[in-house]
Amino acid sequence: MSHAIQDRPVTTVKRASSLSSARLPRWSPIAIAAGSIAAGIGIGLGAGWHSKVQWGMIAALLFVLTTYAVTTKVEGSRQAKDRVATSLVWVCFILAVVPLLSLAWVTISKGMEVLDPYFLGHSMNGVLDAEAGGGVYHALLGTIEQVAIATVIAAPIGLLTAVYLVEYGGGKLAQAVTFFVDVMTGIPSIVAGLFILATWNLMLGFGPSGFAGAMALAILMMPVVVRSTEEMLKLVPNELREASLALGIPKWRTILKVVLPTAIGGITTGVMLAVARITGETAPVLLLVFGTKLINPNPFEGAQSSLPLYVYEQYAVGTDAAVSRAWAAALVLIAFVMILNLVARGIARWKAPKTGR
Repeated sequence: MSHAIQDRPVTTVKRASSLSSARLPRWSPIAIAAGSIAAGIGIGLGAGWHSKVQWGMIAALLFVLTTYAVTTKVEGSRQAKDRVATSLVWVCFILAVVPLLSLAWVTISKGMEVLDPYFLGHSMNGVLDAEAGGGVYHALLGTIEQVAIATVIAAPIGLLTAVYLVEYGGGKLAQAVTFFVDVMTGIPSIVAGLFILATWNLMLGFGPSGFAGAMALAILMMPVVVRSTEEMLKLVPNELREASLALGIPKWRTILKVVLPTAIGGITTGVMLAVARITGETAPVLLLVFGTKLINPNPFEGAQSSLPLYVYEQYAVGTDAAVSRAWAAALVLIAFVMILNLVARGIARWKAPKTGR
């Protein structure tokens, strides 16, 4: 009996060792990636290709193929397919991030040449486009005012439309609204600008102003707000609505106090995506705002400028000073959108319902 008890652990060890299979070391993906990069560079140089994009594509292809071959040899075909899927995810991620990092690096390196407090605090009044100097203050002020007015117009309308579609809609009217929201999502920005130009400027006789550009931007912003808010409201569990209604709370108060606070994080993110969508628009501003070198703090009268229009105008001049100002304005535009997103995330986290055990 004692010999049988002593033999059991040995049997368990033998079975465990028989079920175990060979595994690649943890550093193998890094080694394969380094070898693939070296081989990609070597093949590119040997073939006379000077584009680093071609080198990267060759290295990515070699990385996937080598991963599959090595894993199949050591771990088997089943584990190789899993590793290839993981490798493809990483390759796609790198292909998506590299252009973004390249764009950010070029914008920062070129924009920092003239970006200083003077550039942010002065306009182009009295400065020729071909000369050095001048600033972006008038364009930054115009962008802030136009985006703010467009958000004030579009955000409440889009939010209420999404609440209707999710909480009250269901008939033909809701289907029609959904159809037109989908259509508006894909309209070009120039069409929104032409619509406001035909109605506000030509039919009603108003001149160019920041408000006219803001109305066109609001048209572009509304469908994004509606769609994002609608999806966030659908994610709110129905149990929360039913619990509130079971306590005798009216539906409108349930929506106001339960549904919207629960989805406030996603709603805020959707609004900020819409803001980022309209902040870089140039065509409506070019048609309706016209652009100016002067500081115009009144968005309801007279021509204004904006950051995208300023970038377009300065880059079109073509001189070294103008191109440097264009890069600096582009950097200011990116920073403006980034700050808005950070503020929105902070507000969403602050207003989000507190969770506890």
